[in-house]
Amino acid sequence: MMLRRTALLLVPLLSAVAQPSFTISFPRERSSVPLDGRLLLLLSTDSTAEPRFQISDGLRTQLVFGVDVERWKPLQEQTIDASAHGYPLRSLRDVPAGRYRVQALLHNYETFHRSDGHTVKLPMDRGEGQQWNRAPGNLLSTPAWITLDPKSRTPITIVLDQEIPPIDPPKDTKYIKHVRIQSDRLTNFWGRPMHLGANVLLPQGWEEHPNSRYPLIIFHGHFPYTFGGFREEPPDPNLKPDYSERFRLEGYNRIVQQYAHQFYKEWTGADFPRFIIIEVQHANPYYDDSYAVNSENLGPYGDAIMYELVPHVEKQFRGIGKGWARFTYGGSTGGWEALAVQVLYPDEFNGCFAACPDPIDFRAYTVVNIYEDENAYYAGNGWKRTPRPGMRNYLGHVSATIQEINSLELVLGTKSRSGQQWDIWEAVYSPVGPDGYPKRIWDKSTGVIDKKVATYWKEHYDLSHILRRDWKTLGPKLEGKIHLYCGDMDNYYLNNAVYLVEEFLKGTTNPFYGGEVDYGDRAEHCWNGDHTLPNAMSRLRYNQMYVPKIVDRLLKTAPPGADTTSWRY
Repeated sequence: MMLRRTALLLVPLLSAVAQPSFTISFPRERSSVPLDGRLLLLLSTDSTAEPRFQISDGLRTQLVFGVDVERWKPLQEQTIDASAHGYPLRSLRDVPAGRYRVQALLHNYETFHRSDGHTVKLPMDRGEGQQWNRAPGNLLSTPAWITLDPKSRTPITIVLDQEIPPIDPPKDTKYIKHVRIQSDRLTNFWGRPMHLGANVLLPQGWEEHPNSRYPLIIFHGHFPYTFGGFREEPPDPNLKPDYSERFRLEGYNRIVQQYAHQFYKEWTGADFPRFIIIEVQHANPYYDDSYAVNSENLGPYGDAIMYELVPHVEKQFRGIGKGWARFTYGGSTGGWEALAVQVLYPDEFNGCFAACPDPIDFRAYTVVNIYEDENAYYAGNGWKRTPRPGMRNYLGHVSATIQEINSLELVLGTKSRSGQQWDIWEAVYSPVGPDGYPKRIWDKSTGVIDKKVATYWKEHYDLSHILRRDWKTLGPKLEGKIHLYCGDMDNYYLNNAVYLVEEFLKGTTNPFYGGEVDYGDRAEHCWNGDHTLPNAMSRLRYNQMYVPKIVDRLLKTAPPGADTTSWRY
């Protein structure tokens, strides 16, 4: 009896403990209708930038806490308190007393009535490339300094008094054109108009040679506002040099401009091959791109790009329009996409150059084997549990664990809605769950892996497994087309999966794969096969790196009677 009475007495005592809390509202002039979304509270001790720009996987991250809101009305108060999930501190109750710069932000969600019968609420891209801290229409507060007293019972009041403005569309130039089409396939899937875009780099002499038709290259990668790495103007002599923490370089912004202008000079020079290069704009409600494949959760982006966008671009800009005259390359996400479209659409491309690709074998899903491991966050399940690393530098120094990165994603968005890396892999690769959102590959809180979901991933998106399973029919179509490059100290351990694919490719027969696999010694993420330059510079030369190899293959493999001359002027 005494034990039971003591337990009962603890309830009011616990509820009386002071906990920090914030009440957040927005005025009627910001929206006259109820809003859905993810409400984020940001705390920072660093005044160099707004708190919304200081959240990251890295060691210098500041604090963020998040809650879902539905039908939030003007003037109505929402509370963020110790129950809200936080990163890197789990709860507001863990935040020590002190002076903080505070900001709140609502990442708006839109309601979609999909053709599969599910209704979901997701953050539609609004021209920013699915960035919660930059998305037009998101409401936010003016940053303000506060003194946080964990013993205080008085909530801190915040008003979302600002709105992120729209982004102006990019402007066409002589060489760069911007195409946007409404996709019938995606519109039907999402139940509202959905668009695809392409940033098109035209070859020198395109206007002066109206009878020429050109090979097409897709440069896959993250959301491109306009065609990147191409600068007609010389580097800005007045540009204030910045410091790249990633590459440990002073004035890296100047280096970027220098290499972009150099590419312009080479592209317009007398000896550079005449191609059309496009970057695809396929930002969607889950991420800044779709991974260029069909997906239960994202819809038929692979087919929409391949059979709607690409033919449109080739027709408008005089592409040859045949698989023998199409190539693809990219790094990281773009590296995975380059290999994926070559494997899944083998007749539509004549070669892929995949640098530092996202995991192409799920036995090495970075450092997790989703088929054999029981937990994604920890190795070992007995007396010892060792956290799995998520990010390292070229010396092996770890700056984040897989659990920490996934914890941040869970704060930014539940139900795979964070717009971040692990959530988009899940959204692309997973089947649809009963609630209309992606089935989790693992429990986001505990890291326990769902083996049924892993099996689905294996059969549909494990590129290594697909190659092994289907080589008898795929091999003849892929001979000489696969080229893989990765640094052996990739920051995200992506080289682990490349090793497994290399093992298979170099053992192939009937036919032998006939391509290339290469590694950069101590090279970090985005190494692309260049042994002559540091990674920070070689990553700025993707187009120059692969175009000579593409020309060589084009001339060797073009079918009889194919046009190999009109574009060679």
